[in-house]
Amino acid sequence: MMIRILTFICLILISIGCKNEEKKAIEATNSSEIRTERADNFGIVIHGGAGTILKENMSDSLELAYKSKLEEAIRVGHEILKNGGTAMEAVTKTINVMEDSPLFNAGKGAVFTHEETNELDASVMDGATLNAGAVAGVTQIKNPIDLALSVMNDSPHVMLSGKGAELFAKEQGFVLVDPSYFYTQNRFNSLQRIKMAEQEKETKVSFADPFIKDSKFGTVGCAALDKNGNLAAGTSTGGMTNKRWNRIGDAPIIGAGTYANNATCAVSSTGWGEYFIRAMVAHDISALMEYKGLSLAEAAKEVIQKKVPQLGGDGGVVAIDKNGNVTMEFNTAGMYRAHMNAKGDLKIGIYKE
Repeated sequence: MMIRILTFICLILISIGCKNEEKKAIEATNSSEIRTERADNFGIVIHGGAGTILKENMSDSLELAYKSKLEEAIRVGHEILKNGGTAMEAVTKTINVMEDSPLFNAGKGAVFTHEETNELDASVMDGATLNAGAVAGVTQIKNPIDLALSVMNDSPHVMLSGKGAELFAKEQGFVLVDPSYFYTQNRFNSLQRIKMAEQEKETKVSFADPFIKDSKFGTVGCAALDKNGNLAAGTSTGGMTNKRWNRIGDAPIIGAGTYANNATCAVSSTGWGEYFIRAMVAHDISALMEYKGLSLAEAAKEVIQKKVPQLGGDGGVVAIDKNGNVTMEFNTAGMYRAHMNAKGDLKIGIYKE
């Protein structure tokens, strides 16, 4: 009798064990499916600056040039992500394309300071580690976003500026370019018009000229999510036309112009830097998601459409969250922007829709 009871108990235990193993196998399969689904989820979003970008001020050829360059840039980053590359690599390589174009106020197309020089700023942030790097006021760095990345990876610091940043660049093997590399006639002419308006104190000239009116704008930026679920963001700019006294805007400031956190989102800002610094725009979007439970779209709208205008500033952001959701929020007449998802769907915009 005792043997039968023991045998019966053993059969029950074996049966329970088999069911547990079956349950574990099902869970493992489901988990694998989730991981596979997530591995296929990635995306990238970029901006080329915000401001008074109106259809009536844009020739067909110039509009086509902007759209073509935005597409070229974003496809570079998307291809990296599609092939399993990191979000950070996608961000920096995408920004390189825009830095090398005279169309945007970054790198080659940087605007001029009051002294008729070019001072460039840039920053990057890694959402997985919350590590970051930035440079400000550099004058001989062809691609400032690359130097910002090097500050993050190769130094114990977050931000370097001016001559010190360029000394660090030399030590890291960067080739410094002659400042004349950044000269473009269009940007130089814009500076002269602003100076002339200042001398004449003719405010009507300033408001009538879109280049003068947007002297405070101009940045390129990118935010990306890779197949490993990591986020990254980067921003690069020539700053504000006619800026003085080594003025630094929001672009190189972590939390204002750039922010990335795997728990929430990655953000790159463009706009009137003084207000974006005071509002800590990029971080505030992340904080609203983390602490108030807002979606990315809700958080970006709250900051860009309410908080920044209440201070008196304007501009926009591009951002992507940990699930691949994207927002391109701005409160100006236009913002050069583009987005690609994991399926390869491309969306390019310039004007307010």
